[in-house]
Amino acid sequence: MKISEFTETSRISFEALSSNKMRSFLTTLGVVIGIMFVILMGWFLNGLDTALDQTFNTIGTDMLYVDKWNWSGGRNWREQEARKDITYAQAVEFCKRVKTAENAMPQGRAWGRQVLYKNQQLSGISIMGVPYKYAETPAGNVLQGRFFSQFEELQSENVVVVGFNVSKNLFPDSNALGKVLKIGGRSFTIVGVIEKRGTFIADFMDNQVYVPLSTFFGVFGMTGRTISIAVKAGREDQLDAVRSETIGLMRAIRNNKPGTEDDFSINESQMFKEEAKTLRMSVWGIGLGLTALSFIVGMIGIMNIMFVTVTERTKEIGIRKALGATRASILVQFLMEAAALCFVGAMIAFVLCSAVTFSAVKLYPNADFLTPYVPPTLVLIAAVVSIVVGIVAGLIPSMRAARMNPVDALRYE
Repeated sequence: MKISEFTETSRISFEALSSNKMRSFLTTLGVVIGIMFVILMGWFLNGLDTALDQTFNTIGTDMLYVDKWNWSGGRNWREQEARKDITYAQAVEFCKRVKTAENAMPQGRAWGRQVLYKNQQLSGISIMGVPYKYAETPAGNVLQGRFFSQFEELQSENVVVVGFNVSKNLFPDSNALGKVLKIGGRSFTIVGVIEKRGTFIADFMDNQVYVPLSTFFGVFGMTGRTISIAVKAGREDQLDAVRSETIGLMRAIRNNKPGTEDDFSINESQMFKEEAKTLRMSVWGIGLGLTALSFIVGMIGIMNIMFVTVTERTKEIGIRKALGATRASILVQFLMEAAALCFVGAMIAFVLCSAVTFSAVKLYPNADFLTPYVPPTLVLIAAVVSIVVGIVAGLIPSMRAARMNPVDALRYE
């Protein structure tokens, strides 16, 4: 087909669409819905990937956490509850004996506690008792002030480093440093504020406060609680070696008999990646199912309208063939009309999705993992998919138009 013929065919196609604006718009609705599903699903998954990466970095990609509990909930919680607590003595023994790790440190925690400042009260706060070296982990990055020192830990000083949400809720308009909190009936002076770590997946990380481990035991006691151990490998490529040594050491320290299961859990960011993969597949499955359904409805609508269009313009087809138009020219003309219908639907979907994404981010400012715009790659994918859908939907009607006998078409009333 010559360029001039292709240009003329394109002009006729778009003129035909513009002459029936309402019908063209209604025909594209199914495609609009399908493309919106594609764009919004991709937009959400991009945001989900960002949030997961933030969560993994927050936990620490080179960190292992030895605990009585499996954080991902992958095992029966009653079996985990029946496990013996990891004692402070066992944690200290492990930290002394581990060789492959860059650092290892015990940590105590008290869940769901209250933090008081004057007449203000925050509930559901986790009190973390940690050594001063905890500042070397991802959890120790401070936004304001500093982490407590070795001397303050040795002296069991009443100092505290608060999480981002704790500082924001108690001191929205002032500096938290130097303020005095009541924790467990004792007064603590704030020496630092941790930078924001939480995501929509792990927002609890910003609702924690950190006190020296020795002070923690003085307030909440050492007995009757399980201790966890933070193990810093130093490098991701060291994780396998550190994990193997950690399991072997803990089994020996806790006297696990050969052949029995571990009575402790090794928690790390890798385990959450498997959970994230399952979540991602679920979102993809639901999204693709709804998208396919919308596209099928849209394709049926476009196919029906194209059959009607071919029938209405039978005489026009006969005249064009009589004047020398080839089958390929007629075929391309109607395929372009179908593709243009879908492309217009994609552009409408893009405008609507842009409004949805912008409004969602404005209405939910805490959803910082979502972008206020549609990524350009998704727009390109949506445009290509819409054109392909249009060509597939318009193929049969276009072939019917191309095969018409010009004599019969000219006599059509």
